[in-house]
Amino acid sequence: MCYEPDAVPPVHGSPITTVTSERLVLTSADGANFAAHLSRPGHASGPAVLVLPDNRGLSGFYERLTERLAEQGHTALVIDYFGRTAGTGPRTADFPFMEHLGKAHKDGLFADIAAGVAHLRAESDGEIVSLGFCFGGRLAFMTARPAFGVAGAIGLYGYPDVLFGNPGPTQMAGELRGPILGLFAGADEGISPEVVSAFGAALEGAGVAHEFVTYAGAPHSFFELGRPELAATCADAWSRILGFLKRTARGDLTSPRAATMQD
Repeated sequence: MCYEPDAVPPVHGSPITTVTSERLVLTSADGANFAAHLSRPGHASGPAVLVLPDNRGLSGFYERLTERLAEQGHTALVIDYFGRTAGTGPRTADFPFMEHLGKAHKDGLFADIAAGVAHLRAESDGEIVSLGFCFGGRLAFMTARPAFGVAGAIGLYGYPDVLFGNPGPTQMAGELRGPILGLFAGADEGISPEVVSAFGAALEGAGVAHEFVTYAGAPHSFFELGRPELAATCADAWSRILGFLKRTARGDLTSPRAATMQD
């Protein structure tokens, strides 16, 4: 889990447009229903964003994040992972998400992601970019496969290597298409520099355009409001996310890059 139930995302400057939001129930290819939250900008001015949450699934943090994205001109939809086992209603803070995560399977997750992309495509006639966090960051990297039809993928602290015996984005690099933006935490105990480096090497070997940034000293789940010691890191991450969205729409991100940002 990345975020506690009361966590909220950081804010990027002043809104440039108005926002309307609604909770939705979408239907996957196998007929399963799952919850989602959609935020629409009054004036869209960039790619739409499919938000993939951490392993808690749909929560208030990500609902607010879609609103922050919409304030900057991006139609944004966040999906839940547990419609098949936990239903589509709101959840309490003590929701046993790990029990449901253990029942979630790759085919269902990918089908729900595809349904989310399809809904965004109906909402917006522009490009779609995936944006994921932790478990969702891993999934976001995987959505860079052509079958999902996204124009780019952004993952924050997404584990890219083999996990519980399952191949990850590193092993799937030959199937992926760029551009990919990876934002990693230098003090993340779960994702070592070697794991990030191996992912970058795999993408480079496969000719996948990517940009990695590691924030020295930052912990896992650093992207959160209310932590003044991480304000500069959050601001830089926001700038890179929004810049990536703009460059993806223009097709400007074409060469691999990596950087380490100091606190």
